[in-house]
Amino acid sequence: MKVMIMFCVYASLYFQCNNGATNLPKDVVVPAVIAFGDSVLDPGNNNYINTVTKANFPPYGKDFIGRKPTGRFGNGKIISDFLAKALGVKEYVPAYLDPSLQDKDLLMGVSFASAGSGYDPLTSTLASVIPLAAQLDMFKDYIEKLKRIVGEEAAKNIITNSVYFISASTNDFLTNYYSYRFRRLQYDLPAYCNKLAEFATSSIQELHKLGARRIIVFSSSTIGCIPFERTVHGGPNRKCVHKYNKAAQVFNDILKEHLQILSSSFPESRIASLDFYNPMISIMKNPRLYGLDVVDEGCCGTRNVEMGYFCNMLTKLCKNDSKFFFWDSLHPSEKGSEILTNLVVPELMKSLFY
Repeated sequence: MKVMIMFCVYASLYFQCNNGATNLPKDVVVPAVIAFGDSVLDPGNNNYINTVTKANFPPYGKDFIGRKPTGRFGNGKIISDFLAKALGVKEYVPAYLDPSLQDKDLLMGVSFASAGSGYDPLTSTLASVIPLAAQLDMFKDYIEKLKRIVGEEAAKNIITNSVYFISASTNDFLTNYYSYRFRRLQYDLPAYCNKLAEFATSSIQELHKLGARRIIVFSSSTIGCIPFERTVHGGPNRKCVHKYNKAAQVFNDILKEHLQILSSSFPESRIASLDFYNPMISIMKNPRLYGLDVVDEGCCGTRNVEMGYFCNMLTKLCKNDSKFFFWDSLHPSEKGSEILTNLVVPELMKSLFY
């Protein structure tokens, strides 16, 4: 309670403190949401680096405020935005590299995530994006900015009580391990999954050293059911690619074990994986249950392969993107992200507060 009062006193210099979130337990406040990882949580950091992995052009963002393409890989809000709202923090999590950020934006959290990134440093190198290690360096810079804005003690309270999200692994498998032979020559699948979990654990340990205490790591989703992979590797009927989904399951089991061991080393912290695999399976099998019509194609283009620069103003769009789970051939639509978030929030709250 003392932490909540102190935060709101400082925050009131900039904004109206929001402590009325229905998802939070009584007397719990989350001052900020801070995100690391890949496109699931990247609201536009890639706009400001030299990479082809961008989404800062139409029709991306067509359902965002002002129909603005922000760099989010979707038609509107992404999962980080919905999670921030569920935790009672704010409507949108901004990109840390956005030069228009103001002090009030920093107080309530930012995303350091970079679309195309992964746990494996090689993955980020292949895509010319920001690796996790560099994202953590940016977080250190962020902490110093917080201290300048509200002072060292209040900054410490914000860092300690914020919620941290990490999403990676998809690119490690799809654009690294299964696209290039180098890692496959070094590791079989279980060994590579273990290596990824070690990379994740190392990043979490660094976050903990910097003051983070509520850390949630996304599991791998059903990467074999992504439209692009169905088209390229799913055969004439575009079925889910079992090999890729199996890789996700192996990684998820190993990651969970690593996080359980790590959590036992930091009993004053909450460190847990958040299951996205099973909710995705449920959506794929029962789309109508969630108000969806299409779960095997994206809204953009032919719906099977377009993403990034191939999803553009010359590309035909579906008539109603709210009926599509995927926006392009890789990323969820705003509706898809909202549905996924609603499905994982109960587990999230349990992991963080109960």
